[in-house]
Amino acid sequence: MTDLGLTAFVFGLIALGLRRPFIWVLAYLYVDILAPQKISWFLLASLPISLIVFVLAFGGWLLVDDKRDSRFTLRQALLVVLLIYCGLTTMSADFPVEAAAKWAWVWKAMVFSIFLPLTLRTRLRFESAILVMALSIGAIVIGGAIKTLASGGGYGTLKLFVNDNTGIYEGSIISCMAIAAIPLVWWAAKHTTIFPRGKLTTLFAVALIFACMLIPIGTQARTGLLCIALLFLLSLRSVKHRFLFMAAMGALALVAIPFLPESYTKRMDTIENHQSDESASTRVAVWMWTLDYVKDHPLGGGFDAFRSNRLRIETRAATGQGNNTGVEIQQVEDAARAYHSSYFEMLGEQGWPGLFLWLWIQAMGLWQMERLRSRWRKKAAAPGAEADVQWQAPLANALQQAQLIYLLGSLFVGIAFQAFALMLIGVQCGLWSYLRRIDSPDARVIRARPKLNIPGAVAAN
Repeated sequence: MTDLGLTAFVFGLIALGLRRPFIWVLAYLYVDILAPQKISWFLLASLPISLIVFVLAFGGWLLVDDKRDSRFTLRQALLVVLLIYCGLTTMSADFPVEAAAKWAWVWKAMVFSIFLPLTLRTRLRFESAILVMALSIGAIVIGGAIKTLASGGGYGTLKLFVNDNTGIYEGSIISCMAIAAIPLVWWAAKHTTIFPRGKLTTLFAVALIFACMLIPIGTQARTGLLCIALLFLLSLRSVKHRFLFMAAMGALALVAIPFLPESYTKRMDTIENHQSDESASTRVAVWMWTLDYVKDHPLGGGFDAFRSNRLRIETRAATGQGNNTGVEIQQVEDAARAYHSSYFEMLGEQGWPGLFLWLWIQAMGLWQMERLRSRWRKKAAAPGAEADVQWQAPLANALQQAQLIYLLGSLFVGIAFQAFALMLIGVQCGLWSYLRRIDSPDARVIRARPKLNIPGAVAAN
């Protein structure tokens, strides 16, 4: 039944796109985040459904969609440069076969993030894209949250839709993305015009946010805990009653701690002392190896260049009790360990030029969202402000918060090219272009021009 339901839903979206081609863009967002072809075991699993929807989304926009309001931004141009550079490093990669396998999905995710802003021309389209992104993440999160409440989860043992610990279904990645999605969920609940705003919509949003908060507990990913802490700090900037909010969050944390699994609290203890945990010590060793590697390979080694590393890790663990405590030192050898950091992933694979481009793209997004937030917040607070200027600043704020959470999670997870994160960049580029266009002097003059009611006049199409 699950297979039939997924198949019917995907083909239903494709059918709806025949009438409204933008739905194919939404279908790609859904397919690329949820990966229903991995959940399916029959029809969708046997079709290149991601490629099919990818082609439909581009074809629909190219042949049918109105392109008069589409704008190409500097940030999209930087993404194009990074895409070309990644293609060049793939051609000269240290591990050509493995690099080609990663390039096969990276180029598609990057091209779509460059293309997405061109399709986001109205408020309705922004809302639709945000809702599909949030609800696609939510579909994964809700199931994981239910299993967490039922069993407590476990590191590497929480099973989501698929028995596949890769992509967004990997524990640390879904923990980071679930927390990053929370600002988008809350914005959609407060500003949606697609669903009626009311108690039911708010209740669902609160329940989904709670489910997102449970995922780091179920996966026992330390990254998720840090992302939750950052979300709390970022929220202080926009809430009206900061001290009440802080008190409520503190009380909630105190109430929740006794109910946390013992295995979760023990794993979180390793944040303070990484040398007591082999996984954390390995990450530091890989980062040191990467810094040495780029001394000889400043342009990077292409995708999966980490496969050439050889590591010797020293771990320290306390032994004994009371006055008879000591430190046990162990040396472990390892090889071909992944970067476990987007920053070192970019540095090792794309070298200093690739890391610079990636950081430039990220920094520009934070700056642009801050400018939009400030400008449209003033517009919304102005006396007599209309209802149609109330959603822009909160959306810029939500996108900025989501990006900051992603950037923090990226310190400890190799997700530089993660599809959901690239979609966030695409929506940011679209919002920047759209708001600059409607706020231009010419657009303001057109909006302010009085409408003439001329008998017998026919509106231009």
